[in-house]
Amino acid sequence: MEHQPLTDQGFDAQRLDDAWGIVEEGVRQGAFGGAVATVTRGGTIVLHRATGWAVCEPSRIPMGEETIFDLASLTKVVATLPAVLLLVGDGALTLDDPVGRILPEFGTGGWKGDATIRRLLSHSAGLPAWLPLYLDQVGPERYLTAIAQTQPVARPGNQIVYSDLGFMLLGEVVRRVSGQDFARFVAAEVFAQLGLRATMFTPPASLRVRIAATERGNQTEIGMCGERAASFPNWRRDVIWGEVNDGNSFYGLGGVAGHAGLFGTATDLARYGQLWLQNGVWDGRRVLTDALVGEATRKQAPGRGLGWRLPDPTPNDHGAADPGSVLGPGAYGHTGFTGTSLWVDPAQGLVVVLLTNRLHPVARPEIEVIRPAFHAAVAAACDEGEHLGAS
Repeated sequence: MEHQPLTDQGFDAQRLDDAWGIVEEGVRQGAFGGAVATVTRGGTIVLHRATGWAVCEPSRIPMGEETIFDLASLTKVVATLPAVLLLVGDGALTLDDPVGRILPEFGTGGWKGDATIRRLLSHSAGLPAWLPLYLDQVGPERYLTAIAQTQPVARPGNQIVYSDLGFMLLGEVVRRVSGQDFARFVAAEVFAQLGLRATMFTPPASLRVRIAATERGNQTEIGMCGERAASFPNWRRDVIWGEVNDGNSFYGLGGVAGHAGLFGTATDLARYGQLWLQNGVWDGRRVLTDALVGEATRKQAPGRGLGWRLPDPTPNDHGAADPGSVLGPGAYGHTGFTGTSLWVDPAQGLVVVLLTNRLHPVARPEIEVIRPAFHAAVAAACDEGEHLGAS
């Protein structure tokens, strides 16, 4: 992807500057230490800027356009989703396979028979949203056993419960079916195919200086664990920097999991979004089948495709719009707890990436207002009548 004049891509330059100004104001207000935004239209970069600080403490490191972020739950759609779709495309499994057919330890009795790959991907399998499994378990096998023994919160197919546990299972599905380590499989079959050079699990210490820091210790999860937090001896207390923030990924699964653990840059995420705009084709070669791209981005359950979030007109707890709702009706995307997001709008040919370190050094909520405002401003910068959707 290359830079071209904004007018060639149907953008109002002043309005796009105004969109970036919303992000800069977020830094000034202390909503996050820093941010990187990348916007592409028709496969061309129209905005790629950085502001603020990648690390505020223990020392100060400026944010750069190629700063690497802990992508948090973007792992679900950038690593796990394409890995599962590749295996489906190869005929190694189907979307409607019961999870227990692939992971016998999970079982197929009772409600579990209706917990399918499709329902895990659409967060409609009835699993709880989150559990601090690391308080008692270490390793994928023990995690699988613990999840198998967990009581459902809803009958599969009856309710949307956004679930980290479901994507932990999907990471194990990929490992079992492919016969490869999950991280190695996605690195070879997804990231290498797209030239995503800075997208990886467990980044080496040599890259730490390029990575945005997150929390000062796992303060958020300590609070979520309640009374049991005091008995866990492994809490990180210093600034988390160069390691995944998520506790289940870090403490229990060595930083490699289907729900969290991936690191990457805004540039790489824009390339990945472009793959979806191009219906699974990259550099003239098909990576994902057209049919599976369509399946993943259509409504599978309220507000959900496969992995992807779909536009939701309901305001969030902060009274702000969903980022997708201010884009086109066919938009899809995802966000991450660390302050990351990726949205794709096929009708306008847009990929919008906004990465912030809103947890650093302590978690702040303002991203829930700033993110949709930024996306709305980007959409407003598109010249009326201009449509540069995927060809």
